[in-house]
Amino acid sequence: MADKTVALDKKVPEFALPATGGIRWKLSGAHGRNLVVYFYPRDNTTGCTQEGIDFRDLYPQFKKARTEIVGVSTDAVASHEKFKAKYEFPFELLADEAQKACKLFDVIHEKSMYGRKFMGVVRSTFLIDSEGVLRKEWRKVKITGHAQEVLAAARAL
Repeated sequence: MADKTVALDKKVPEFALPATGGIRWKLSGAHGRNLVVYFYPRDNTTGCTQEGIDFRDLYPQFKKARTEIVGVSTDAVASHEKFKAKYEFPFELLADEAQKACKLFDVIHEKSMYGRKFMGVVRSTFLIDSEGVLRKEWRKVKITGHAQEVLAAARAL
């Protein structure tokens, strides 16, 4: 566990990351609106693509619920730009190549694929309220129905 990680019902520390659209995204820029921060392993993989599409398709409903969305992975901004354009995501993707936000939210864990163990991003989603307080978290996310569940939680804030 990292020295400083976010906790439920606590204010999320400020963080900033390079993002699609040539911007440097800051948590404080979302103040006054709810925020969904979803961490995913890699651009252009089957599960990550489906998760992004699900959030994209529900984006107008998230906007009505005064909730912004950002996706975060350790891929570079150039990869994010292609991924975002290909699937027409209406929200920014943040590049966390140094894993600062990943460590803050404690989403880097040992994973196993084909018998090989490695450290990687565990699919996780966090709902932060308009005051910057973490209100809900989903870890080891199963994609089917997830975006709808997050939307329901955002509407309940």
